[in-house]
Amino acid sequence: MAKFLMQATYTPEGVQGLIKDGPKKREAAVKALLKSGGGKLESIHWGIGADEVFMVVDMPDNLAAARVSAVVSAAGYVTLSATPLLTAAELDKALTSGKGVKYAVPGEA
Repeated sequence: MAKFLMQATYTPEGVQGLIKDGPKKREAAVKALLKSGGGKLESIHWGIGADEVFMVVDMPDNLAAARVSAVVSAAGYVTLSATPLLTAAELDKALTSGKGVKYAVPGEA
């Protein structure tokens, strides 16, 4: 399973639905959504600001996360984004397996 940070921003209609349903009902809906996409909710948190919902989720892969994000955003009540999260071991592997990667910094190309 791949881990993602998912961030959501409500539309005005989405906020009205949250007020009507309450956060516990929305949390249950998120769990059902993720399960239907093969994933699982690790944690969910609400905040105040540009992004209003923060979730750590496990998904089978990037495609499953993209599918969930697209379905939710297409409904029109929430805009959802997904950021892949890496463990220290995964990042170590990425950093040590990148042999042959070359980058010309601006002004030195």
